[in-house]
Amino acid sequence: MEEDFYSVLKVSRDASSEEIQKAYRKLAAKYHPDMNQGNKRAKETFQKVQRAYEVLNDPAKRKLYDQYGSAFEAVAEGDAPGGPVGDAYSGKVEVE
Repeated sequence: MEEDFYSVLKVSRDASSEEIQKAYRKLAAKYHPDMNQGNKRAKETFQKVQRAYEVLNDPAKRKLYDQYGSAFEAVAEGDAPGGPVGDAYSGKVEVE
């Protein structure tokens, strides 16, 4: 089961981009592999924090994530039932 990106960054669902960035920086510093050499768990947590930030910091990705949860990328690419919803990263929607 996919982790909730908001929980990973320890922010609320209505967090501002500034709050998300602040939470990311704090957690990234805490779990960075250079600061935790040899700690596999810290490295895995750091990667989760990076992934959560990558999605929640991008308004288009965040909107799709909020709407579809962890399946947002499959929906955007058209791999989910209902076909593609458009180009999630540019905001363009395909019309047939």
